[in-house]
Amino acid sequence: MMMNSTLVSYFTLRAYFNTGLFKYLYFLIILTFYISIVGSNLLLIVVICMNRSLHEPMYLFLCSLFVNEVFGSTGLFPFLLVQILSDIHTVSAPLCFLQIYCVHFYGSVELFTLGVMSYDRYRAICCPLHYNKHMTSSKAVILTVFVWLYSALATVVMMSLSVPLQLCGNTIQKVYCNNYSVVKLACSGTLVNNTYGLVYMFTVIFALIILILYSYVRIFRVCFSGCKQTRQKAVSTCTPHLASLLNFSFGAFFEIVQSRFNMNGVPNMLRVFLSLYWLTCQPLFNPLIYGLNMSKIRIICNSLAFGKRM
Repeated sequence: MMMNSTLVSYFTLRAYFNTGLFKYLYFLIILTFYISIVGSNLLLIVVICMNRSLHEPMYLFLCSLFVNEVFGSTGLFPFLLVQILSDIHTVSAPLCFLQIYCVHFYGSVELFTLGVMSYDRYRAICCPLHYNKHMTSSKAVILTVFVWLYSALATVVMMSLSVPLQLCGNTIQKVYCNNYSVVKLACSGTLVNNTYGLVYMFTVIFALIILILYSYVRIFRVCFSGCKQTRQKAVSTCTPHLASLLNFSFGAFFEIVQSRFNMNGVPNMLRVFLSLYWLTCQPLFNPLIYGLNMSKIRIICNSLAFGKRM
């Protein structure tokens, strides 16, 4: 029977399975992940904000990245914790659409920020003499504000196309809500939704990929032709960013594949893991890789820890 989405009061999440008493173990694991993510990202945010020596474009972009990790994790983990302990895996329609907004907004900000950071690294390594002129702290703040505002607007447009859809069901084959799962339930035409998705992918996302590839091609060219000092600078500053970029791309790729193609042949536990990878491992991975590889951050964190012991 055809239902208008405004009349759907709840959605059922079918990817959950009965784990018996193990649900309490899973609850503790997810809670530990969430506390670790929030604690580590907030620590680095405070370190960057409180130390004027870190008020440089690269660290301002990192601060934006860490804030986004906290935001994205908060849009997912408390919801997962409730669902793990619940015997009935349902979510109200307003909360489902709110989570869709949070998840897609997080993904957009993450990709945009990583793209801007790649351009920043290109400027620092390939044009070091003009870097301070072309990439100032004020420009970094403007770019960061643009990334957040544009991502918010793009996600609002996507939601405005999805919420009015007429739905033929309310069952989502995932452990959390995402936009494509709701669109697949539509009885009415989704041509506008699909067109917007394709236009967004081939303009914004494709442009970001080109920017990232161009930046790293130029960086690698300088590394191979430059002196040892230039190569060491490139490795020390680009390795964390490149690792974060590959990690995010890996998780986003599996999320897209799982959403678009039939994955019934894949074990349910593996499907759940892959669907959560890009929302879980990226927020866990970034503080670790940047905290360990960025010398300024590492030195300040070590001094804070030593100060507490003293």
